[in-house]
Amino acid sequence: MSFVKCCFEGGEGQDFLDSFVQKCTDPGCCCGCCSALRPRYKRLVDNIFPASPQDGLVKSNMEKLTFYSLSSPEKLDRIGEYLFQKASRDIYRRRHGFVIIAMEAMDQLLVACHSQTLNLFVESFLKMVQKLLESTDPQLQILATQSFVRFANIEEDTPSYHRRYDFFVSKFSAMCHSNHGEPGPRDRIRLAGIQGLQGVIRKTVSDDLVENIWEAQHMDKIVPSLLYNMQSAEKYETVSCAEGGGAGGEEGEEESPPRLAEACLRDLLARASFGHIRSVLRPVLTHFDRHDLWIPTDFAVHVFKIIMFSIQAQYSYSVVEALMQQLEAGRGGVRAARAAVLAAIVGIAAGDSVGPSVLEIINNILTNLRASVARGAEKETEEKLYQEALINALGEFADHLPDYQKIDIMMFIVNKVPGAAKPSRADAMLQHILLKSLLKVGATYKTTELSKAFPAAFLEALLRLSSATEPSTRVLLQRILHTLLDRRDNVPRLAVVTLDYDAAGLSVEKCSRQDLIFISKHGYAIFSALYEGLQLESNSTENIACIYTTIALLCVELAADDTLCDLMLLILAIQQSSISNPVLSVSQQCQLQAVSISLAALLPHVAKLPRLADYIHKVVEARREECGHLLPPLQHEYRLSDPTLLPAKVPYLMMDQMAISECLKASGVECGRLQGAAPYCGGGPLQHRHSWIETGAAAGRDSLADIAAGTEPDSAASSPTLARRSDSGFWFRGHEDDRASTSRHGRRFEGDTVIVFVILCLCT
Repeated sequence: MSFVKCCFEGGEGQDFLDSFVQKCTDPGCCCGCCSALRPRYKRLVDNIFPASPQDGLVKSNMEKLTFYSLSSPEKLDRIGEYLFQKASRDIYRRRHGFVIIAMEAMDQLLVACHSQTLNLFVESFLKMVQKLLESTDPQLQILATQSFVRFANIEEDTPSYHRRYDFFVSKFSAMCHSNHGEPGPRDRIRLAGIQGLQGVIRKTVSDDLVENIWEAQHMDKIVPSLLYNMQSAEKYETVSCAEGGGAGGEEGEEESPPRLAEACLRDLLARASFGHIRSVLRPVLTHFDRHDLWIPTDFAVHVFKIIMFSIQAQYSYSVVEALMQQLEAGRGGVRAARAAVLAAIVGIAAGDSVGPSVLEIINNILTNLRASVARGAEKETEEKLYQEALINALGEFADHLPDYQKIDIMMFIVNKVPGAAKPSRADAMLQHILLKSLLKVGATYKTTELSKAFPAAFLEALLRLSSATEPSTRVLLQRILHTLLDRRDNVPRLAVVTLDYDAAGLSVEKCSRQDLIFISKHGYAIFSALYEGLQLESNSTENIACIYTTIALLCVELAADDTLCDLMLLILAIQQSSISNPVLSVSQQCQLQAVSISLAALLPHVAKLPRLADYIHKVVEARREECGHLLPPLQHEYRLSDPTLLPAKVPYLMMDQMAISECLKASGVECGRLQGAAPYCGGGPLQHRHSWIETGAAAGRDSLADIAAGTEPDSAASSPTLARRSDSGFWFRGHEDDRASTSRHGRRFEGDTVIVFVILCLCT
């Protein structure tokens, strides 16, 4: 009765044979009497299975099945469906050996058969893979994953638009989080899950018409699964794609879940277009926030460097922007960690940032700095770490930009600095923070010409800050000037006030014509600001030492006959101010005396003036015998028991202006300007001027002005009799000296000029 029930149950008439063939699918139903009546593809499929699963796939019969599939491609879908039915029964009966044979047969058919009807076979193939993945046996899950990876590597001629991979994304992601009790099986399952995700990515991202893998529902599973495996690495070594070709490791090195997950993440990012970058970044940021992975920063830096190195270079800005948008979220420690990550990756984006994106990044960083300052003392330690990290990010970003963009950034920053005469505590803090940022950017700039390093507007803004209320802010300003003025690494040699310049090993070169033109235009403004900075009652020893370094750098960088008189006038004015300025303490008076004598000793050293060097040496020896406290080094506090030792009480130990003039004349230096009045108010701060630059230009600079007009410094036009000829006639140099001197005090005698001009015309 079983024979009748199996073979003859069905419809009547013409449906009898079809029913007979379709119903007889069990090889044990009727002792094989129906096998001859079954379709050929079923007989070929049955023949590939051995009697014992240990014998493996029958290769000769498999070749026959493959040949039949190639000859009759329309049968592929039926072959696949029949293999799926047999494998499903074997899985249910736990005959895993036959399941493995069925899967192997499907793999071989998949690789061998490339035709337009392959899509129909793929449906059965994916059903088979899904069936194996749904089993609880790790061996079958790994087997199914390997088959899926082989399928993913096949390029189909006509993709199937209705095919979906939701189940595979979910299942492979779950395998990536396997918590199997034994390390060996756990790692193998995780590896299989990562390989499966890699296969899904390769199969879907190459064609926009198939399922969109970039949707949030998929990225929220794929990206955290990869990060989960990456964070289990013992150490993090990030290399760019060009250096290491990803995370594949060396040849022969055993694959591990962290390394494979990194390679998969690189592959995903490399395939991402501009619109898809944020689809990956969003789950990355969410994963770090949810699992508190920002602290310590090692793993976060590692991941974001991988992202920066893997995406297309022109998309780097979007990563920086996304991270900056998250800076203010969370507690202070997390903010500092995010800023540290930003500092580590922002330099990678700098090389490909152009135009508005550069200033936009800078503006965002400065905005976050301002917000941090506004929070005030709330967790002050964490805020300081956050601010330092942002400043480092700013420096790293600027370091990878061309010099012309660095100047733009510095001008952008200095214009953000509050300039109130009496700033509030918040404004003072913001001044300090922004100047630290400016110093960080300035340290990356390589000065070639002073005129390029100090555009007029930038220089004016800097000099305006030289009288800031906070001493620490003024120190930062001087260090910015050190960074931009020093072209030969002389700052460490001039950091301490000294008289022994022979042992310092200064690097001195001839001053260029461009620098002389620059100082002819802006020298008065710079010297006035430095002089005023030394007259402030709130100056500390560090303030005075920093201004000494700035003036010393000017002496070294601008050592030329045309600048000696201006520098010496500044030095003599500093000496005089220590005597005449009533707001200075005793310690400050002694410190200014030490600074002035040290600078006076530096000038003959860099300009090779032996007569002046001998005179300064005599003054130093005289002070050393009677008033050693008027010599370097600087002391924080001077306790003078005898009031007669104050600088004002020992005028005979001061440098004499006339004696210095004679020494310069003996060395062949024209020093007419040195014999006139000093261009600074008598010992006190200079009066406020509306424009440093206009005042400096109006004050005139004699031979320096000649250079700006195009006359060579050592030409015949610099003779002491006639200075130069302009369109309006000749000017006597001696009278021009008087004119420059009176203009510095705000007095011009235009009538005298007209008279001299008329007399000169009559004489000629």
